[in-house]
Amino acid sequence: MIDYAQNIQNSNLSIYDPISPDANSLFIPIYALEKLISKNLIGYSLNGLPLRTRSKVVKALICEALGYPIPKTFKKTQPRFPGQNFDVYTQKSLNVQIWNEEVDASRRYVFLQIDENDIISNVRVISGDVLAQFDRTGKLTTKYQATMSHFDNSYLFSKDSPKISNWIAYPHDCLQNVNPNCYPSNHHLLPIEEIFDRLSPLVGLQIDYLDSLQERNRGAELHALICKYLGYSIYEDDGTYPDIANQLLEIKLQSSPTIDLGLHSPEDGASIVKIGNTTFNSEDIRYVIFDSSVKGSHITLDRLYLVAGCDFTRYFPLFKGKGQNAKIQLPLPNDFFD
Repeated sequence: MIDYAQNIQNSNLSIYDPISPDANSLFIPIYALEKLISKNLIGYSLNGLPLRTRSKVVKALICEALGYPIPKTFKKTQPRFPGQNFDVYTQKSLNVQIWNEEVDASRRYVFLQIDENDIISNVRVISGDVLAQFDRTGKLTTKYQATMSHFDNSYLFSKDSPKISNWIAYPHDCLQNVNPNCYPSNHHLLPIEEIFDRLSPLVGLQIDYLDSLQERNRGAELHALICKYLGYSIYEDDGTYPDIANQLLEIKLQSSPTIDLGLHSPEDGASIVKIGNTTFNSEDIRYVIFDSSVKGSHITLDRLYLVAGCDFTRYFPLFKGKGQNAKIQLPLPNDFFD
């Protein structure tokens, strides 16, 4: 793993200095962020500390873990760690409260589990996309859904967006030793037609259904299969959008009539990632949708649909609707820290 803490220490950056997500040696991906914070904070006792002091101590410990100097005072910024784009929550319960702001799809959320003795016992880091999935109230300011359409066969519905088509370079590099969570070079990014060809053999395969509450685990199993068939030798799901950043590819396993898009709409025009001088927007993301059916203890991948974000709503119409709430309360699942 890249020594992010040493790189940050050598850079003399503060937690408030902006870092581009494509600065691979300095911007810490979710899986590495979780490892670094876990290594340095699990087992630390906060017993007896007032709440305000506890918050300062936690932030100072995280600074040390990531290689940052500890500021003399912590500014009231949103998020609290702007350079790495994350907020921190210490949790004795599984109820998360977020005040006076929306859940940000691109932000990372660091959760520290505190046990009955006020000792940090676990760490979990997720993206705003994942956090939004735990909303059961429908009160998130923006949460997108689409109608799941069914077709008689597997289909590649569209070409890549013009920006993707013009950016891809040939020949393609081998993906075997590439991390699927890293943003691509133009020699890594496969054309949408090639993705369709590589994933088509998955149609007809079965994965364990487990039970109706195990959607996350089913998604992880499909994610791993897709990485394998695309040519990657490793699989790490860091919970970010899009699911496979190296292919600007979002994955949907559908056995229900509604596609949950979370905080991202394919037609909202949002900037998703900047690579070099090129900014890719929501319309450039490619969507892999497996139309599936539950049969006993298995879920069968019946058909594959692949579509670019710019054409998504032609085939899968969006629902409309927004709501607002000054305080967002999200119940985390019981196995969140497992």
